[in-house]
Amino acid sequence: MSHGVIEPETLPRVEAVVVGASAGGVEALLSIFGELPRGFELPIIVVLHLPDERRSQLAEVFAKRVALPVKEAEDKESVTPGTLYFAAPGYHLSVEQDRSLSLSLEARLHYSRPAIDYLFESAADAYGPALAAVLLTGANQDGARGLAEVKRRGGLTVVQDPQEAQVATMPDAALALHQPNYILPLRGISRLLVELERIAC
Repeated sequence: MSHGVIEPETLPRVEAVVVGASAGGVEALLSIFGELPRGFELPIIVVLHLPDERRSQLAEVFAKRVALPVKEAEDKESVTPGTLYFAAPGYHLSVEQDRSLSLSLEARLHYSRPAIDYLFESAADAYGPALAAVLLTGANQDGARGLAEVKRRGGLTVVQDPQEAQVATMPDAALALHQPNYILPLRGISRLLVELERIAC
């Protein structure tokens, strides 16, 4: 596990990045994704907990602020490189074996739908060691189990430094369950993603 020092020669080749966030997540995600350069090639799939009744404006908000194409994930859609996907409010988002996205109305997990665990566990199953998973600020335990599953399948795991997180409950829950490869502040997470993309592409 590394606190803040990224050694490019030790990084794996990944094919996709999954990110989970809850309370404080919009600001954290804007901070990370705002640093990614135009032409960034890895797909990024995000679950951010939002109140159900709100139609998600996330794709619109982020499209104005980041260099990547941004869209709300659609059922049966293939994961396309260099695209930033957001889970639709009210649906679990998972990645199928054929690297397509799937939306479902299964029961809530951690009172949430979409749930981070649902995305992380399915992506770990689909991508195995070729996955990087990032867990950010949040007020519940969602994502901890999914992150541990990514690690178990050989993927790269990253937790936002709880001292920097707006709400530390989610990073702390993840750290209580497993030791991630990296514990980083937001700027470090951006730099790590840039390095992962450079190696992969």
